[in-house]
Amino acid sequence: MKSITSYLSIIVLIFALSMGFGCDNAQKRQAAESSNTAKRVNISIGTAPTGGAFFVVGGAIAAVVADNTSEAGWEVTAESTKGTQENIRRLANGELEFALANAAISYFAVRGEGAWKTEHPIRSVMTLAPNVGLFITSQSSGIRKIQDFAGKRIVVGPAGAGFEYFLEPILSAHGITYEDFSPLNSHYTGAVGLLADGAAAAAFMGGAIPTPAVTQAVTSQDIFFIPFDETAKQSLFEKYPFFNAITIPAGAYDGQTEPFESMNVGSMHLITAETVDENTVYEFTKTLYTHRAAVVKIHKAGRAINPTNIVKNVGTPFHPGAIRFYQEIGIWNE
Repeated sequence: MKSITSYLSIIVLIFALSMGFGCDNAQKRQAAESSNTAKRVNISIGTAPTGGAFFVVGGAIAAVVADNTSEAGWEVTAESTKGTQENIRRLANGELEFALANAAISYFAVRGEGAWKTEHPIRSVMTLAPNVGLFITSQSSGIRKIQDFAGKRIVVGPAGAGFEYFLEPILSAHGITYEDFSPLNSHYTGAVGLLADGAAAAAFMGGAIPTPAVTQAVTSQDIFFIPFDETAKQSLFEKYPFFNAITIPAGAYDGQTEPFESMNVGSMHLITAETVDENTVYEFTKTLYTHRAAVVKIHKAGRAINPTNIVKNVGTPFHPGAIRFYQEIGIWNE
């Protein structure tokens, strides 16, 4: 009987010890999981509606940083938005960590000018691809210069996209305003249709070269590229840092036998909020720059992530985290 009691006591002791070890292991697992959760950081990048370059480039940036970040626990995602204006507001409200934006719109937002009632605390991370602007019309329209827009119906971009931030200065430099013609809102593909059926006399197009909508227009219609006045261009270059000269090379579009002197009307750039942690911006910038070749494989705009272009001043101050990395690799020029 005594031996049976001893045997039962040993079993109870082993069971108790095993339970203790089990609890201890469970606690350790819970602690590890809690630690991993605590270290996990969600990074959201605002882009633009699907179908445009912002959406694709933003997705490429998110994928490349997510795949290569040296910061444990980062979860990086791209989010479709309405574009630059929404991105700036959401950055200021802490709803996004990074975003793509048109540099012309950012210029006015950070200063609280135009329709921006207050100064928005956004900062540049890197300057990306240029936004090559172009007004097109049908050869039969009779329009040969921007001043000829007076009294006509002109497509000025999608409603709410903020194109007025660069179009109004362009028009003003040419001695014309929105009040002198009937502005029409439409996306680029819709604008091509409006030109084709005569509902619009001219339309603004912008983007990388070649812009798909311009390619569509010149292959289906007899199109004339409306030139920018040289004096007007120079006045814009002197007044605003986001404008600069760009030549569309001959042959970029069907029927274009000569180079066309155009303008960058506000580069795509990567921005963040002034309040975002310096180390986060540093790590993000470093990872994206180091693995920039992977972005190019997804979209050609990734070629703009190069030592000469990314530090270009387009009118929005750079974030200290980005500056630290650029100083570290020797490309920052005060």
